[in-house]
Amino acid sequence: MQKTAIVIGAGITGISAAEWLRRAGVSVTVIDRIDPGTADQASYGNAGLLARAAVIPVSEPGLMAKAPGMLLDPDSPLFLKWRYLPRLLPWLLPFLRNGRIDRIEKITTALAALTHDAVDQHLALAKGTPAAAYIKTGDYAFYYRSRKDFTKDAYGMELRRQAGFEACELDRAALIERDPEVSPAYTFAALFPDHGWLTSPGDYVAALAAHFIAEGGVFKKAEVADIADGQVTLSDGTTLTADKIVLAAGAWSGKLGKKLRQKPMLEAERGYHLYLKGASYLPPSPFMVSDAKFVVTPMQDGLRCAGIVEFGGLTAPASKAPIALLKKRIKQVYPDLTWQSEEVWMGHRPSTPDSLPHLGALKDAPNVICAFGSQHIGLTIGPKLGRMVAGLVIGNHSNIDLAPYGPNRFG
Repeated sequence: MQKTAIVIGAGITGISAAEWLRRAGVSVTVIDRIDPGTADQASYGNAGLLARAAVIPVSEPGLMAKAPGMLLDPDSPLFLKWRYLPRLLPWLLPFLRNGRIDRIEKITTALAALTHDAVDQHLALAKGTPAAAYIKTGDYAFYYRSRKDFTKDAYGMELRRQAGFEACELDRAALIERDPEVSPAYTFAALFPDHGWLTSPGDYVAALAAHFIAEGGVFKKAEVADIADGQVTLSDGTTLTADKIVLAAGAWSGKLGKKLRQKPMLEAERGYHLYLKGASYLPPSPFMVSDAKFVVTPMQDGLRCAGIVEFGGLTAPASKAPIALLKKRIKQVYPDLTWQSEEVWMGHRPSTPDSLPHLGALKDAPNVICAFGSQHIGLTIGPKLGRMVAGLVIGNHSNIDLAPYGPNRFG
């Protein structure tokens, strides 16, 4: 008898899991309250990076001491809606504890196992589908104001090197040869080869979903009200059953996980983007502005600036200050840049205290497979998580140690 699966969530992880399951011969239904690839998804509004070298956890040594000053600095990429702080503390304290060096090194190893083949995973998933047209391959760089600033990042660069990612150093002359419009304020760069990006993340996810449906997969636009081991109840009272349920609803997964006695420790980390459509100049490939902590990515309609961290929960409206900061900062990078129109966006990154996703079956609901909590690298690792989920559903053993990602690890 054909195996059945329900995937809750139609973002990059959910759609990837659904398509890999379909290819494995499983009958799959995807459920989401919004259409795949639309602006309400985190998969829509990210920097579009396939960031193989993104192996450094979000928490870092000394962050506890630096955070208060960052929150009070209007030019800092860290924002907080202060009324949300009491609700944030149970997540924030273990998050800060994970900034110890011994924890960072273990987390880096676990992240590298998920990111190292990210470009290949995307190419394999998109092959033979319209989504393949949105994938570009090339370098990913970090821009610094000086070589001295680069040396301050030596610990992170060494962790990347240990994980197999060696950077090529560019002085000012080499940087402007590669990117001639960059401001004189930036005089040094570290370049990582063999990366990738998407020219339209939303269209990419939509194209993958359309292929999944065209090949026999089912998408049901609905809201999940309840979840049990092998059963999903929709907000209209409809009940669906399947052999396995995949929970891949991003920042909204925590609420459903709690219904199954999971302690997900999931926080909705709010990210922003400023999309400059019809930009007068596009760089050759994406780069991180190291002092401002945002990524600049050339896309099909213009230039996307994405980043910023804001804590404020799932329901608070978007803030104006992060977008204003992105607009200020991009003009510091490209003083002569002009554009025809702007798109601004805010979405929710599903983040855990240890920067690692939840992946695997729940202790109290073994037929529910978790696949959420990928923080800033959800797009990067989505196809790989989806492939690993498919393996778990059909009984294939992973060659990766799944213990660091265990969905019951917080209690």
